[in-house]
Amino acid sequence: MTVVPIDQEKRLIRVRNYIARMPSLSTTATKVLEVCNRPATSPNDINKVISLDPVLTGQLLRLINSAYYSLNSHVTSLTRAIILLGINTVKNHVLSTAILKGIGGRQSTSDEFWTHSLLVGVTAKAIATIKGVPLMDREEYFVVGFLHDLGKIPFYNRFTEEYLHIINYVKSSTDDLPKYEKKIFGFDHCQVGKMIAEKWRLGGAVYDSLCYHHTPYEVEAENRPFVEIVALADMFAKNISAEDEADYLPDIPKVNDLFKHVGMEKKTLLGLRESALAEVEKARIFLTIT
Repeated sequence: MTVVPIDQEKRLIRVRNYIARMPSLSTTATKVLEVCNRPATSPNDINKVISLDPVLTGQLLRLINSAYYSLNSHVTSLTRAIILLGINTVKNHVLSTAILKGIGGRQSTSDEFWTHSLLVGVTAKAIATIKGVPLMDREEYFVVGFLHDLGKIPFYNRFTEEYLHIINYVKSSTDDLPKYEKKIFGFDHCQVGKMIAEKWRLGGAVYDSLCYHHTPYEVEAENRPFVEIVALADMFAKNISAEDEADYLPDIPKVNDLFKHVGMEKKTLLGLRESALAEVEKARIFLTIT
């Protein structure tokens, strides 16, 4: 039997209390997700739900008209926006918007955190594109990559100084962040991500990425390729600011295994660096629409 130090027990209680105080997903968001998951759902069905929420309507119209999509003409119709975005994309954006609101928006943590999250999202989407994922499904890779580190937010808000110290230490180390989180707190951000996913009843690839983006080999076969892409994008994003190009993706077994499982050569991903950094600036719209 493992005895957990009392201070670690108290830390876990603080995190659980923080998550318990997070608001549930809005009624509108829950209804949109329910409608989107129906096999025979049409854009008009989704329009009927979203149009009852002026704020969500405005957010989707801002998104479709942003530089992120770079359309040739301005879209003013919600139904038109839903058709252009596609049902899966609308579902994922409604989910991400609701989650951002639930955690307090971009003010919940640092700009560095959100920049990394966006970078993982755009890189995961780019990898999915290269891998031939259908157009209508690619946006899910962005959203899941964008949300993968939500488990860090309670650490940032409840143990700010300690956590920033750990983050800075790991930047100059080859060890994974979860190792040091467990050493100090007794649990890591993947375990906290699981608590958040259960709080909001998140499932599928979102749940698996929150829980296993550091250990994708633990994921069931159905979602493992998805999580492996997010994990590879995460590693790339962590090292993208390295001065030496060879350090963007260090030559270590964990990284090499991911390339093998994803089925991608390192030089292909390295070639995405400039476009990924540019795409992050367009993707910042996701931080402002809430």
